[in-house]
Amino acid sequence: MSTRLINAEFLKLRKRRGLVAAVSAVTILPMVVAYTILLTLHAGNPAKHGPAGGLENFAPSMEVLTTVAIVAAVLIGATLGTGDLSAGVFRELVVTGRSRFALYTARVPAGLALLLVPVAVAFAITAMASRVFAGALEAPSATVLAQSGAWLALLAALSMATAHGVASLFSSRGTSIGILLGWQLGLMPVLIAIGSLGLLREGLFYAAVNRLQPAALAEGDTPVPMSLAMALIVLAAWTVVPFALGAWRTATRDA
Repeated sequence: MSTRLINAEFLKLRKRRGLVAAVSAVTILPMVVAYTILLTLHAGNPAKHGPAGGLENFAPSMEVLTTVAIVAAVLIGATLGTGDLSAGVFRELVVTGRSRFALYTARVPAGLALLLVPVAVAFAITAMASRVFAGALEAPSATVLAQSGAWLALLAALSMATAHGVASLFSSRGTSIGILLGWQLGLMPVLIAIGSLGLLREGLFYAAVNRLQPAALAEGDTPVPMSLAMALIVLAAWTVVPFALGAWRTATRDA
């Protein structure tokens, strides 16, 4: 994997203006709209609606931001995994003699370069608004902001790598997006809420993500108590297995 190869993959992504616009809109726009509404409500009736910022509003804003970051990560990851096939250039890339694994892995840093910029902008808006407009409310500390930003970046990166692997495995962008969003945003939160599943819930991606969540963002007790080591193992499994399957499919696919 070379810098030139990564730059080439990034250029292919950047030229997809629809994708860039969708990712930017899905991450940045919700934060702008949310704090605009909070500011408007507070300005119209300060007695009823408190300040727009503070830790009280930062925590739910981060909950929204993690959701939209996952959506953006899935969009980019699914595009990475199927872009060359849908464009009909996979054969041309293979016959050049480049390693298929190098072609596959070069997409990850390229995708992260596109994903983390709008996610960082959205987080910056949230962090700045939570401190500037805190008023009488407790503002999130620099430590909380740093921990939250790192946690968000990790979640986005792992979600994108997983989506890349799944899309490479199924060779279908639409199918992969549907499966991943349905599983991550639909079925998995439901499974975590079912207490009768007991220890089985420790094997879910969201359970591990919640374990790594900064304490300042947590509302009450952690839904699925688990050790830090277990959380890291679960996150690694949910990322490495799909990514490895995608690499295997890329290496064995007919050119």
